[in-house]
Amino acid sequence: MDRDRVKNFADKVFGDMAGAMTAGMGYVGVKTGLFRAMAGKGAMTVDDVTRESGLMPRYVEEWLKGMTCAGYLDYAAAGETYRLPDEHAFLLASDDTDHFMGGLFSMVPVLLRTAPDVATAFARGGGVKFEAFGSEAVAGLDLMNRGQYEQRLTSYWLKALPDAAARLQAGGRALDVGCGAGRVCMALAKNFPAATIVGLDPDKESIRQAETAAAAAGLSGRVSFVAASTGDLDASERFDLVTACDCIHDFAAPERTLKEIHDLLDPHGTLFIIEPKAGDQLEDNINPIGTMFYGFSIFHCMTQSLARGGPGLGTCLGPARTEALLRNAGFQGFERLDIKSPTNLFYAARP
Repeated sequence: MDRDRVKNFADKVFGDMAGAMTAGMGYVGVKTGLFRAMAGKGAMTVDDVTRESGLMPRYVEEWLKGMTCAGYLDYAAAGETYRLPDEHAFLLASDDTDHFMGGLFSMVPVLLRTAPDVATAFARGGGVKFEAFGSEAVAGLDLMNRGQYEQRLTSYWLKALPDAAARLQAGGRALDVGCGAGRVCMALAKNFPAATIVGLDPDKESIRQAETAAAAAGLSGRVSFVAASTGDLDASERFDLVTACDCIHDFAAPERTLKEIHDLLDPHGTLFIIEPKAGDQLEDNINPIGTMFYGFSIFHCMTQSLARGGPGLGTCLGPARTEALLRNAGFQGFERLDIKSPTNLFYAARP
């Protein structure tokens, strides 16, 4: 046995455990506003951070020390001060921007809370249904993605589909499948005021949160949300654009659902797809993002599909399997769009 390899792997296990604890502390930092309280303030004492955040001093002190050890904060021993670097604040104290990364932490308690049930499913089959994750899962997914949907969908991503954008500009119809908390629909409604926008999701809590968010944004009359599946819609109601953002790999009946989407599209319409940026081969995914995606898959995406008798496609679906699904569903046109993103792949499919 190679003793050095044993030692190096022990260090890795400690590092991975430290990462898990850091993610938990990161969740607290976002949830309580600690990152926002420190952003742009320079060096701060425990008392300073306590005053700015309005939180309990003993908890604040321990969090500051933990996040310093994790490399998130700078510490000056002479004055016992802590500083959130501007570069870190750019990613962690920037809620609702397209560069906010703090939303990732929101899924940590949501996912790991179900770990015992997922472990049981390893032995008995089945899985954890989406609704079992609770309202925090809907809100967490929204926090992760809404900045990008609001700031990139129409200004950047849909520029790759000028024909679809033109049809919406002229008063066309758009459907967002798996709409969650409704941010895609709201972004479309804001930028295409003449278009009819519909959000579809079988989860009633998602629809409730979408309707609440739309009302808060003053868009209640501009978008409509339906708690249903694609098979429940009238196939005669054709859409110029259908969006499926980060959800095809979650489907319990992917080929049937995609065939239903195909039938809902206008003959000249477009299906715009976002999927996690994963390669077709395992060796392409051996990196931190791939590790994160497989964790998301086990604790959420794959298990909630299996729980409904689905195939459990998993988060790392990859381009080849994505294309095969679309082709089998009847789509004649399929292309990978040249849109840059560290975490997403973009596709267009046409009848």
